[in-house]
Amino acid sequence: MTRLRLLGVLLATCLQVHADCSRASPGFACVDLGYATYQSNVHLDDGTTSFLGVRYAAPPTGQLRFSAPQALANVSGVQNATAQPPQCWQTLTPAAPGMNFTSPFRSRDVDPGFTPTVNDEDCLFLNVHVPQNVTSKSLLPVVFYVHGGGYAEANASWLPMQDLVKETKGGVVAVNIQYRLSAFGFLSGQKVKDGGALNAGLLDQNFALQWIQQHISKFGGDPTKVSIMGESAGGGSALQHIVAHGGNTKPPLFRAAVANSPYLPFQYNYNDSIPEAVYSDIVAKLNCTNSTDTLACIRQANASDLAAADAAVCRANFLELWTFTPVVDGEFIIERPTVTLKRGRVNGVRVLVYSPKFCPFHDTSHLQEALIVSTNGHEGDLFTPPAAIAAGNFTLTSYITQLLPRLDEQHIEKAVQLYSTGEFNGVAAQASAVIGDVTLVCSAYAMLAAFGERAWKAEFAIPPSIHGEDLSYEFLHFSTPPTFNITDFATAFQQGFMNTVRALDPNHKFEPTITPEWPSWKDGHAEMLFNQTAGADSKPDVRVIKTDPAQLNRCEFWSSVSAIIAQ
Repeated sequence: MTRLRLLGVLLATCLQVHADCSRASPGFACVDLGYATYQSNVHLDDGTTSFLGVRYAAPPTGQLRFSAPQALANVSGVQNATAQPPQCWQTLTPAAPGMNFTSPFRSRDVDPGFTPTVNDEDCLFLNVHVPQNVTSKSLLPVVFYVHGGGYAEANASWLPMQDLVKETKGGVVAVNIQYRLSAFGFLSGQKVKDGGALNAGLLDQNFALQWIQQHISKFGGDPTKVSIMGESAGGGSALQHIVAHGGNTKPPLFRAAVANSPYLPFQYNYNDSIPEAVYSDIVAKLNCTNSTDTLACIRQANASDLAAADAAVCRANFLELWTFTPVVDGEFIIERPTVTLKRGRVNGVRVLVYSPKFCPFHDTSHLQEALIVSTNGHEGDLFTPPAAIAAGNFTLTSYITQLLPRLDEQHIEKAVQLYSTGEFNGVAAQASAVIGDVTLVCSAYAMLAAFGERAWKAEFAIPPSIHGEDLSYEFLHFSTPPTFNITDFATAFQQGFMNTVRALDPNHKFEPTITPEWPSWKDGHAEMLFNQTAGADSKPDVRVIKTDPAQLNRCEFWSSVSAIIAQ
């Protein structure tokens, strides 16, 4: 479909009516996707129609377990899209992150498992949230949201995506997806490479992005104006897609990225000894060790049994670390993410922007993409509970030694020095800073450096500013209400991200906010601080600051050892 034809579609009638839609129920919006027709009368908020539980790929069950996502067979009749889809199989909290005081990759002792939660392996669905009564003749920008949860937990219904439609006054179409989690989506090793698909969960996301290119215009969304967005593992997923295929995915699937607290785990080669050890643990727990084809054996296991094995292996990992995460597979993720980012090679549709700076007869168009990334003031606190640090009798040296099992003594000593300058009071605070920097904060700065002038940085600092707290301000109806419930603040925080989605620039204000002019991060390492003033009569404190040089120094150290720690 050409761009001219796309722009000619009226949003007031954008939900395409075909033969099947003529049989839609009265009062229902209907869309024909070719392979299936869906109808919905769900309005999760005023002014929004939500199509819930739209299938985007075939059920990844049976022989398709551990395989790449596959296209759906045609479905006749009109399908209801009126209920949240089942969630993908995932491990039970707190079994998903590790609970041990030692790394299993220094010691191979494995702890007994947990009883998994009840889930469904047939889970590759997405939700589409469409504004109602829009009179614009243009298709709308699209937000493609990937939920967080350490690549092991959560689901599409977790976040109220209809809020993003309302916050923009009907200015976007919002999509959020389910993708395979934990061992179901991220089991690795040579056997998976030979007989299945590595990074299946990322491939699910990629398949959904391709679905958007083919189908989102039928919902009124513009496939040329897609932004990928997420928090934690969702923000990390944005990072993974930014570096996919070495930063050269063709055709491009999105033009901008919004990454909140982007989680970059230790990303080993698929056949590294650590992923192979995890694979062997799964095989052993499913009694498949003596099978001539171990992958076929675990494919045949009941989903509940695989989830139980998954939980046992996850629980045996070091304190609060996630076990099943992306790997370098040589095809989709061809190298460690930081390597691609250091090259400045990133995915994103580059938009031609005319500038008559030199000569009116000379085409001085240049290519642009956009990134906006945020971090929280105390990202690591959730992952280093003081009681656990005390119970494990940790020193900073022993904590770093267990967290990063391949770091040598010289580098451990250097890391200890960096976090023992007096800025962090006590081992728990030091450990918090370490894991926060290594897995969440420094990845944000690596992304910023890769995007250059088209990158903006936010710092969320409302106390206690722990990991995930920003979601209470980013969404109007998040399950945990904000502690600083000031509308001007929330609007400012939300609109910076949404302006980037809509116009590739947080300074393009569709609505007035209290946010001042937002410099790009490359301009003197500028960040926009989102905080509150002290005292009983606290007010929003939204202003430009400069990145702490000590923070950049710590991230430079972690960058220097990225090959050792597998990032």
